[in-house]
Amino acid sequence: MATENLDDTDRALLTLLQDDAGRAYASLGKAVGLSTAAAHERVRKLRERGVVRRTTVEVDPRSLGLGVLAFVMVESSAWMGDSAEAFAAIPEIEEAHIIAGSASVLVKVRTATTEQLQDVLRRLYAIDGVSGTQATVALETFFERPPSPTA
Repeated sequence: MATENLDDTDRALLTLLQDDAGRAYASLGKAVGLSTAAAHERVRKLRERGVVRRTTVEVDPRSLGLGVLAFVMVESSAWMGDSAEAFAAIPEIEEAHIIAGSASVLVKVRTATTEQLQDVLRRLYAIDGVSGTQATVALETFFERPPSPTA
């Protein structure tokens, strides 16, 4: 992925798209001083290069009844780098990261209840190599934000 070649116009487009991914190309172009066609072409190239990985809608998890947010440190007795599919097979896991430190993997989990969180922890233990978990439940989220294209 070639992100080192982002210019100010690319960064401005990314900022606008992060705010509203459904924004029309005409509106994007006007905001950054490009024609509709030029804005469309820029965004197409950003997708081709992997800078824009996907276009999505951000849904409030609470509106779906998913009020329990937990971060789980997964301890292991073996290298977990080959276990991505096993973690991805648990739909309540939103993110999974190989990490350095006392645990091997960090997962972000959303469920409706603590009982459902407990069930996710049971399923984590069923993954080969998992030897323990440490779950931290978030009581309140101050904010979540995407990476800043202008940073």
